[in-house]
Amino acid sequence: MPITELRGRDGNALAADVAGDPDAPPVVLLHGGGQTRYSWGTTLNVLGAAGWHAMSLDLRGHGDSEWATDGDYTLDAFAGDVRAVAQALSRPPALVGASLGGLAALAAIGEHPDETVASALVLVDVAPRTEAAGRDRIGAFMMEHMTDGFASLDEVADAIQRYNPHRPRPHDLSGLKKNLRERDGRWFWHWDPAFVGGRFGSQDETRSSIVDPHRLENAARRLELPALLVRGRVSDLLSEEGAREFLELVPHAKLVDVGGAGHMVAGDRNDLFNDAVVDFLKTVAA
Repeated sequence: MPITELRGRDGNALAADVAGDPDAPPVVLLHGGGQTRYSWGTTLNVLGAAGWHAMSLDLRGHGDSEWATDGDYTLDAFAGDVRAVAQALSRPPALVGASLGGLAALAAIGEHPDETVASALVLVDVAPRTEAAGRDRIGAFMMEHMTDGFASLDEVADAIQRYNPHRPRPHDLSGLKKNLRERDGRWFWHWDPAFVGGRFGSQDETRSSIVDPHRLENAARRLELPALLVRGRVSDLLSEEGAREFLELVPHAKLVDVGGAGHMVAGDRNDLFNDAVVDFLKTVAA
């Protein structure tokens, strides 16, 4: 699949895969911190087949997108990229954001209520309130082998299995290469180390400037567009209480609780996730 190049807030190049009719309503997939545009499984193509012009984006500093030359990986930077991408499209897109991507979309929309940034918002296992234990576990996973990498794809698969034990370990490890870069015979995660340790960086995707509950709550209160929260039922990042508080902030929002899924909802139960998103977007397009 050919890579499409988009531009972020600072003119930074953002890589994306695209599916569906270019004249169809747009929808943009925004992955979580430390992930890439490949983290959605079949979602991109399912949305394209369902009548959407679907784009799966690599966030700044991730995958094939440019690294921030000044190390700016604040929420302002990620949200600014979301607005820049949305404004470059022929009409406001539906935004589907997991974790960091969801927070960036929430800020991009809720902090600019006088602009029509998006037509709809899907938050995937993230809300203004998240759990410290889940944030700590994400941070530990991202920091592990960050500087020394992995000797083999088997080591990578073992690390993922330890983090996500309820997901079956893949027999074919070649798919892991999409989330890694090879250097001097070792495998490294496909994101800029400055994302977690740079001048603006944080120790994981949900800390420092990125997690400011008061700021995110204010953004959520301003949401007027159709909104869906998709939670992994066994998530340790977004609790039932956190989901309920989001629904209190956004009373018109819908909630789907995906059984058998943790924080990585799209990867854990891709079929159920796709059904939830497609069904919701059908109501938006109706």
